[in-house]
Amino acid sequence: MNGRDADPGGDGSPGRREGGAGGPAARSPEQVAPELLARMGPVDLVARRMVDGTLAGLHRSGRRGTSAEFAELRAYRPGDDLRHVDWRMVGRSDRFYVKEYREDTHLVSRILLDASASMGWSSRPGELPSKLWYGKLLAACLGLLLLRQGDRVGLVAFDDTLRNRVPPRGGPRQQREFLRRIREVEAGGGTLAHTALRDEATAMQRRGLVVLVSDLLVDPDPVTRILTTLARRGHDVRVIHLMDPGERTLEGGGRRRFVDPETGRSLDVSVPEIRDAYRETVSRVLEEWRRRLGAAGVSYRLCSTDRPPVEALNRVLSPGRPAGRHRGTPPRRVSP
Repeated sequence: MNGRDADPGGDGSPGRREGGAGGPAARSPEQVAPELLARMGPVDLVARRMVDGTLAGLHRSGRRGTSAEFAELRAYRPGDDLRHVDWRMVGRSDRFYVKEYREDTHLVSRILLDASASMGWSSRPGELPSKLWYGKLLAACLGLLLLRQGDRVGLVAFDDTLRNRVPPRGGPRQQREFLRRIREVEAGGGTLAHTALRDEATAMQRRGLVVLVSDLLVDPDPVTRILTTLARRGHDVRVIHLMDPGERTLEGGGRRRFVDPETGRSLDVSVPEIRDAYRETVSRVLEEWRRRLGAAGVSYRLCSTDRPPVEALNRVLSPGRPAGRHRGTPPRRVSP
């Protein structure tokens, strides 16, 4: 359980402070810790600075085209372009094979941002930004990177209902709208991540990228089922699990009251007496998420809100388990 933090910045950020010549505003964002980064201005402006800096990431489509990157050989079928026949293989095997290539294409991406009350929490309010602020920054950076590549990006902010939805589109106007809507998101309400995922899944007509940004304080069974279904359909599914460092360690001493910000329920406990059991439980829960999502072919990244956001973005953008692949499920061709 956790409690609400002070929110001078409106979204769990510590609020803005002007940086001097050696202050955070004078340093490149990738070198700045979250507690200083949150003082550099609104989350959309910080995201622009980060994307304009050193961040870069390219996606690869699973569709087959005729670009320069070779993908695989397949048996010739009547009607195939003879220009793509591999004549060397014909000479070796006396059979006809056609070369296929991987095509860079416009990706359709959906970023689902958890905006439940628990996301508005910080273990050091006024110093460390909330999980929501951190998640908004990651979502904004990912969205900008994809939009600047010419892709289409949509946003869904949810708690126990769909609160803010931006349909996937591309172009400069979408950049402005996407960032504006992210900036407006505030924490509140319970968490029904599986409802948001289910509703978005019905709108996905072709294979694309699905990114869930959440503290995963949810019922794991329905969420895992929907993520598994999306991965089986060939979507590139990535989960960014946000945790405040205080949620992992349970620092401090004496008796304390812990309040669940989503239900209002409270619990008075002796911190030293429960600390070891609490940490073991957290480790067990994290391992269970890794196991469940790994088995589903979903990319899982645990991100601590006291670490520089660029580290989290690099991990999210780094290649991992083949996207959209489920154990026992062969890769599928997708028509344009």
